[in-house]
Amino acid sequence: MKLFAVFCALAVALCWGLYGPTLTNARAGADSPVKWGPFKPYLFIGVAYLVIAIGGGSIMMRTAFNDNFNYTGDYAPAMKWGFLAGSLGALGALALTFALTKAGGKPSYVMPIVFGGAVTVNAIASYLKFHEGNPLMFVGMGLVVVGIILTAAYTPHGHSPAKPAAQPAVDSAPAADSNDTPTES
Repeated sequence: MKLFAVFCALAVALCWGLYGPTLTNARAGADSPVKWGPFKPYLFIGVAYLVIAIGGGSIMMRTAFNDNFNYTGDYAPAMKWGFLAGSLGALGALALTFALTKAGGKPSYVMPIVFGGAVTVNAIASYLKFHEGNPLMFVGMGLVVVGIILTAAYTPHGHSPAKPAAQPAVDSAPAADSNDTPTES
């Protein structure tokens, strides 16, 4: 295994591992006077994808690989499969945004499911593509499930929000005045 590939994979794990907690911070806090919907930050996730993917991809194509910008003929699969991969990434980000907001999920258990599940889906896709596999792959999938459960169960979840102090009950009815006592006729 090449050391630089491991370094790049760890960089991906760092970025994607911080995605859930960062997205949680993008929501309007309980103490914020202004409220907004959970998909307001999602639009800027898209802007970030565009800026980094187009800018970074163009720079890497030109400088690191001396590639061309032709997407016709023999190069068409790069466009087709690249668009599909980007769509899957964006749909995944959309589903993750929904899981961490409207569905009420917390990064401490949603993220292990996402990443453990991604490893398992990748293994299954490879198995189906190459029609070969080792029984230890299935043992690994089982261990991933155990890892997801243990990680989700023992990740610190933070303290529950403090309950507001009980306020004394205030009687809304006016106090009876001794001078207002009804008299019999």
